[in-house]
Amino acid sequence: MIVRDVVSHAMRAVISQPLRAGLILLAMAIGVAGVMILTALGDSARRYVVGEFSSLGTNILIVFPGRTETVGGSPPLFGEIPRDLTLDDASALLRSPHIDKVAPIAIGAAPVSHGGLERDVNILGTTADFKEVRHIVIGKGRFLPQMDADESMPVCVIGQKIRDELFGKMNALGQWLRIGDSRFRVIGILGSKGQSIGVDMDELVIIPVASAQRVFDTASLFRILAQAKSPESVAKGGDAIRSIIRSRHEGEDDVTVITQDSVVATFDKILNALTLTVAGIAAISLAVAGILIMNVMLVSVAQRKAEIGLFKAVGATSQQVKKLFMTEALILSLMGALSGLLIGWLAIAFLQRLYPAFPISAPAWAVVSAVAVAVMTGLFFGILPASRAAKLNPVEALSRR
Repeated sequence: MIVRDVVSHAMRAVISQPLRAGLILLAMAIGVAGVMILTALGDSARRYVVGEFSSLGTNILIVFPGRTETVGGSPPLFGEIPRDLTLDDASALLRSPHIDKVAPIAIGAAPVSHGGLERDVNILGTTADFKEVRHIVIGKGRFLPQMDADESMPVCVIGQKIRDELFGKMNALGQWLRIGDSRFRVIGILGSKGQSIGVDMDELVIIPVASAQRVFDTASLFRILAQAKSPESVAKGGDAIRSIIRSRHEGEDDVTVITQDSVVATFDKILNALTLTVAGIAAISLAVAGILIMNVMLVSVAQRKAEIGLFKAVGATSQQVKKLFMTEALILSLMGALSGLLIGWLAIAFLQRLYPAFPISAPAWAVVSAVAVAVMTGLFFGILPASRAAKLNPVEALSRR
């Protein structure tokens, strides 16, 4: 019996039972499509987060008050409040030979108005170095001027959406707007960048950090962004920052310094594990489909005893009968896997149109793995029915006993 005859007979057996074949194909297709879609979502989330953090800038160190580490022993009686970060702390970091630029950050929300129009907006106070550290793109005008961090100046840079809502078609550059009780002149408009690490840059107003502290009536900083001079200087820069802050805070190591790479690596590991987990859960449905193949084919063997007996009576060997049923299982698995690929790609294309800002695509390893697992599952669960068919006695099979 040549290969063409084996495949032809297996195909006729599949087509002759459309309901049976359809149920198997549906179960297998759901499993493959589930693996594709869930893996695409998990992997795309990982790439999106990594890309967002990578867009922050290069060689970034983030300093914020308080320690992330926990210590043993009883908790302090009255609690422990981390010391605030100040502009002097930020300026002191530039003493390190490993730090190139420092951008102190004060942030809050305040009403912003112009010409009778008003809305609540996120206000970010910083310095001119923030543009280089965060790779800020200016659409029109210019960014904050170079000046001392503790110098207040009534100028601001606004996002695209703020420009549209408060100024309409009017040229916003040179216009005055009110933030709280203070007036600021618009000197620049941010290039449209959308969401960046949870912050909508199009709805942001940036002012000098000293001006922000005056608006919010606070001397503390929300964060300090520092840029190391090179990738090799990041680790040394972190140690230098801790040393400088410790010397300024009476020997207390009361700040946390995290690097951009460590944040990216952490998210990468977490989302990779999540992707593999959801892919494993989806793959369970492939096992269910394999069990369905086995059960249906066992019934098929019982129904086709006469056919099997006839094959053996005319000279077919047990190995050839086994090969017929294994080929049938392989065809069902392949057809189910291909149907699942089609469903998965259609679902991913739909999600891409629904969420264009979120790059959804199935990784190649997930597609190959889903198809391979589907085929191997079909073959594995097809062994028992094929073996049972191969062991049938031709006389008993023809007599349907």
